[in-house]
Amino acid sequence: MNELFRALPKLLKELDDNEELREAVTLAAWRKIAGESLRKHAVPFRLFNKHLIVAVRDNMWKRHLDTLSGQMIFKLNSVLGQAVVTFIEFRIDEETILQKTKNEQSSTLSDEQLREIALEKVTPKLRHSADAIKDDNLRYQFLLAAGSCLARKEKMKK
Repeated sequence: MNELFRALPKLLKELDDNEELREAVTLAAWRKIAGESLRKHAVPFRLFNKHLIVAVRDNMWKRHLDTLSGQMIFKLNSVLGQAVVTFIEFRIDEETILQKTKNEQSSTLSDEQLREIALEKVTPKLRHSADAIKDDNLRYQFLLAAGSCLARKEKMKK
């Protein structure tokens, strides 16, 4: 997985005009910088014009994360190798947090089933963009990560 994150800056530069890719990669980078405990209380769900929108459990988390947003933006952009995020908006949305927790707890699918679901969500445009990754294994890992993000995003809309 670390190989994938090391390849992200180059991939983003080559495919800068692909909004779907930029959003999927940013959501994956959030999981890397946030850590497990924060991910239970803050869930990113949209990147729009360099603004990352993150659902938080309550006003306490919103205030706390507002004070840390500068550090989070720096960490995200460091992982991504460029200024993909310039602002983080924290929205109180306990339902999104609860839904995510419920989905994680009720997930009894095997790793193979999860991989299949992720790969089904990869669009032809994203697959074409991923062709820029020469290493087959790294390309596959990238498509899994992007597909997982897209599947999660779709699941959160329901």
